[in-house]
Amino acid sequence: MKKVTNDNVEIVVIEKNEILIKEATSAIDAIMDIIYQTNCRKIALDKKCIIEDFFQLSTGLAGEIFQKLINYHVKLAIFGDFSMYTSKALKDFIYESNKGKDFFFVTTQQEAIQKLCDV
Repeated sequence: MKKVTNDNVEIVVIEKNEILIKEATSAIDAIMDIIYQTNCRKIALDKKCIIEDFFQLSTGLAGEIFQKLINYHVKLAIFGDFSMYTSKALKDFIYESNKGKDFFFVTTQQEAIQKLCDV
């Protein structure tokens, strides 16, 4: 975990090769721990830190996590390669998320940081 400042905006960047988010409870625990340690509510998260079930919308995991993050006023940008997903529902979800101001799916860490600076 590292904290970066870009355009006077503080962002926490998480990039690990271990899964931090396995279900809604672990997601909220991890996010609350990040907020407590850094006093920052803008987070750029490597896709590799999220269990694959998150990207299968039928599990409801993504929606449940995003709703909790909204409740805690957390902005999240997930960076990584999403090209392997063929689900139209997921592609639509990503498209709609990227049009909003709370959650983003981007390719690179730098794009994630920039998106979070812009909101």
